[in-house]
Amino acid sequence: MSVEASRAAESETLELFKNSFAYGTRTDLLFKFLKDLSSEEAAEFLQGLLTKVGESAGDGDVARLLDHVYAWQVRAYAPREDGVHGGTWAYEDAPFAPLARPLSDARVALFTSSGHFVAGDDPEPFGVKNMSQEASIARIVDFIRSKPQLSVIPADTPDERLRVRHPGYDIRGALADPNVAFPLERMRELARERVIGELAAEAYSFMGATAQSRIVRESGPEWAARLRQRGVDAAVLVPV
Repeated sequence: MSVEASRAAESETLELFKNSFAYGTRTDLLFKFLKDLSSEEAAEFLQGLLTKVGESAGDGDVARLLDHVYAWQVRAYAPREDGVHGGTWAYEDAPFAPLARPLSDARVALFTSSGHFVAGDDPEPFGVKNMSQEASIARIVDFIRSKPQLSVIPADTPDERLRVRHPGYDIRGALADPNVAFPLERMRELARERVIGELAAEAYSFMGATAQSRIVRESGPEWAARLRQRGVDAAVLVPV
């Protein structure tokens, strides 16, 4: 490390440190929620994390670490009175659309913003072949400004054929188990157990890091028309 870099590191504030996990010098989407915390809150989170690391070192139980991180993610992303979080795209009302038939007789589709696609059917964002997760994170602004691309995924696609790329969330869990964000196997189970009448032949996924207004005005109506054309009665929406 150069003298200049060393001095810069020594002078880094907690504010700069916590913000660096959200598309900064330490990008890690699991911890990008730190940017939504005040410096005081971030300090409280880190102090608690270190305390629980010490406790886990004693008994080997890491569940407390996971619970701690999860609790602070919820706290960071939850709506606040100042309207900073959760208020911009929170809708108080929506069109009421009753099911035309009982759920046990309905055709239900899976529709997610998880960024999944089938191997061999890469949407190739911006014309880039085999874009890596790291490259997608670097282009988060480009994704937000672009119209989302819908991936059509046959409902019988095995897990090993699923791929995922998304600049807006930590995909490590989805890589280990696609059902974390794209619960296709869970939907198959509901169909087998006759909780739903049948699973639609197509499941759908897009990269949710995109302008909400564009989805409301353009993509949403297009996608809804596609579902109607395929006789879908209801859709399970999984936002990430």
